[in-house]
Amino acid sequence: MALFFPTQVSARLGAAPPAQVRKCVKATNAEFFNGDKRPIMLFDGVCNLCNGGVRFVRDNDRNRRIRYEPLQSESGRKLLQRSGRSPDDISSVVLVEKDRSYIKSEAVLKIMEYLDLPFPQLALLLNIIPLFIRDFAYDNVANNRYVIFGRTETNSCEI
Repeated sequence: MALFFPTQVSARLGAAPPAQVRKCVKATNAEFFNGDKRPIMLFDGVCNLCNGGVRFVRDNDRNRRIRYEPLQSESGRKLLQRSGRSPDDISSVVLVEKDRSYIKSEAVLKIMEYLDLPFPQLALLLNIIPLFIRDFAYDNVANNRYVIFGRTETNSCEI
């Protein structure tokens, strides 16, 4: 299955999206969770680290318990708004469940709970680390992800 980004998402990520793309209606549970109750992992679709993370999750989720959506897609933008975040915020991975959303290190640990062994146990162990320390480390990597890992020049990701 391939997801394609709107043509407005380009290598010029710094540019503001056109007005018609900026308008985003808040998503409802019915829109995303009626026929499929699996949580949705929102990720930065042009970030090489994030795309690698999606591949890792996909490879370690044999039962396909997680769905994926780029933050830059219209659905991703709606889900960000539903999660109480700006629809233009591509700074963090987000895991959206029917009744709750997780961001930053909480999202990563929650995603690990859905994966095959040993990742749920590793998530339990990492939960011992206080949230402010986990998020500090997460933010340092997230803020430098393009410099360290680069970004894709295409407008699509492989999922």
